[in-house]
Amino acid sequence: MGADAIQTNGHDQTKLTGGEEIQRLRCFVKNYEWGKLGPDSLVARLQEANTGQRVDPEIPHAEFWMGTHESGPSHVEFGSGHGGSDKCMVTLKSWVLDNPDLLGSKVVDKWGCDLPFLFKVLSVTKALSIQAHPNKALAEKLHREDPLLYRDNNHKPEIALAVTPFQALCGFVPLKELKEVITNVPEITELVGSKAADQIFNVHEHDEDERVKSVVRLIFTQLMSASSNETKQVVSRMKNRLISETKHRELSEKEKLVLELEKQYTGDIGVISAFFFNYVKLNPGEALYLDANEPHAYISGDCVECMAASDNVVRAGLTPKHRDVQTLCSMLTYKLGYPEILKGFPLTPYVTRYLPPFDEFEVDHCDLPRGKSTVFPAVPGPSVYLVIEGKGQLGTGSSKFLVNRGDVLFVPADNEVHVTGESDVMKLYRAGVSSRFFQTL
Repeated sequence: MGADAIQTNGHDQTKLTGGEEIQRLRCFVKNYEWGKLGPDSLVARLQEANTGQRVDPEIPHAEFWMGTHESGPSHVEFGSGHGGSDKCMVTLKSWVLDNPDLLGSKVVDKWGCDLPFLFKVLSVTKALSIQAHPNKALAEKLHREDPLLYRDNNHKPEIALAVTPFQALCGFVPLKELKEVITNVPEITELVGSKAADQIFNVHEHDEDERVKSVVRLIFTQLMSASSNETKQVVSRMKNRLISETKHRELSEKEKLVLELEKQYTGDIGVISAFFFNYVKLNPGEALYLDANEPHAYISGDCVECMAASDNVVRAGLTPKHRDVQTLCSMLTYKLGYPEILKGFPLTPYVTRYLPPFDEFEVDHCDLPRGKSTVFPAVPGPSVYLVIEGKGQLGTGSSKFLVNRGDVLFVPADNEVHVTGESDVMKLYRAGVSSRFFQTL
């Protein structure tokens, strides 16, 4: 088959050979107010490259969605014209619904005619809400009771893989540190009362797990349930105390973060509750995975994120959006301790795999120098490939594309993918169904 010019990224993209195994996706962007502006936003740069259209530098570009979820569906582009009328677009969801073989029989048997994962890029300049994602049973209950707020009935375990230095709050600090927090942050006792706060000193590392968790649950729930007026006054006093203490001591990293959060969300209960959570700093290439019912809040940086196909979020602080404090406080696991940081494991000299303990997804990261090649083995499920930097060739046995930053490609089940770098470094990410899922069948 001869060369066939395809209009992408605002310029001609050449499909070198082959048929219709691989399809290019046009992707959805969320302009949440916590997103980065203009060229500082990786999401904005990807959107501009993906659509060939200039983005407004004054609008925050927060999330770049790749998948079938109705809240931000990707589209498949058919046709080979140069921006002409011979092109047509259909949603990726409708395309796989009409062509279930693209997903592979094992995926269809487990999840139906839909992509079981949602792939994203996030560009964060302002803290996201303190939140957690429900497990499957709770998601079904919340969706049934309030479908406008909880848009689907699926759980949402996820992984965040740092592209730039990335900061987050995640999970409750260890018991020893939590005791220090209650001692050194008197404003917490002001809000929850000494009777509740002092209970933390009556539990110990060797105590039964559930006893420790019940005390943490009590203190945290009372803190998050404090009245708005009282919270504003106490957070203001805490801010003034910390600013005053800078005159005679160096503040801790957590204290400095709390002052920064207070600037972003003045008087918010999430500012003071940040003391309860681990302050995690990821280097590029490190990842954090988040199971259901674990509290977290992203603080800053760019990351690639993958999750089960859901948009369910229960929020309780650092947000102007709806808060469901009682649901959040009742659903959390209250596990204490620092979260596991995933560094991935090598598949090839150029590919690192991140494999969280969930069936729906895994993520591969590939850094490919000029002239070097690598192979992604055929898998019995679909994959989505994203190029975030550089250029190269990507293809199967019968279909090959030149790809650049911003290109997103859907690869059906059972296709071996060959990639060759044609720039100093070509950086791409792949999301697919967990290889563990296929091994256990």
